[in-house]
Amino acid sequence: MNALAARGIAKSFGGRKALDGVTFAIDYGELVGLIGPNGSGKTTLLNILSGHLVPDAGEILLDGKPMHGMTPVRAAHSGILRMFQLTRVFRRMSALDNLVTAGCALGLEFGAAQARARELVEELRLEHVATLDAGNLSGGQQKLLEFGCCFMVPPKIALLDEPFAAVHPTMKEIMAEFIRRRHAAGQTVLVVSHDMPVIVELCRSAICMNAGVVLAAGETREVLANHQVIEAYLGGEAA
Repeated sequence: MNALAARGIAKSFGGRKALDGVTFAIDYGELVGLIGPNGSGKTTLLNILSGHLVPDAGEILLDGKPMHGMTPVRAAHSGILRMFQLTRVFRRMSALDNLVTAGCALGLEFGAAQARARELVEELRLEHVATLDAGNLSGGQQKLLEFGCCFMVPPKIALLDEPFAAVHPTMKEIMAEFIRRRHAAGQTVLVVSHDMPVIVELCRSAICMNAGVVLAAGETREVLANHQVIEAYLGGEAA
């Protein structure tokens, strides 16, 4: 049984097909890179997987069970946690309280959420800004904070949309090392990124999309050597 599977996912906007029959599966404990040129449908797919969009056709299965009519709240409580490409934090709430709020929303008791938040603040090296309003953190620190919110309660699968984009190399390495540790402990992760060196280093498997379809899936280096994937990156249509 797969941890997460998509079967024939289709989505159109104003007559333009953003996804056209996307099918793939992720097994428990896998760390998979989702790659493709701009406009290939990666974020649209993550929006559907996390319940923020409803597909026009196809189905999502979590633990082999269809997630019909899935909402973001249902997805989160089912174990699908999402980090957005454009950072979303409570800007007038402290960094620590952002984490606590995420934990309580996922079912932790307040005391347990506080304890877990302190652990993550230390692990993500945010101790020096923990009491500051999140809006006063740098862009990279805000990304680290939202990243941490995905792991307040261990998710069945973490969906990370461009976690390494436009962040300082030190913060990129903090996130990468965190992902390595969680993966070694059995965490299932799907990472969207344009940072190919990081994808190659982190992810044994990869899925490449272009123009709303899956071009190739499998071992990362084999996917990157696929001639259709090379053509998509060198001559793909940007959006």
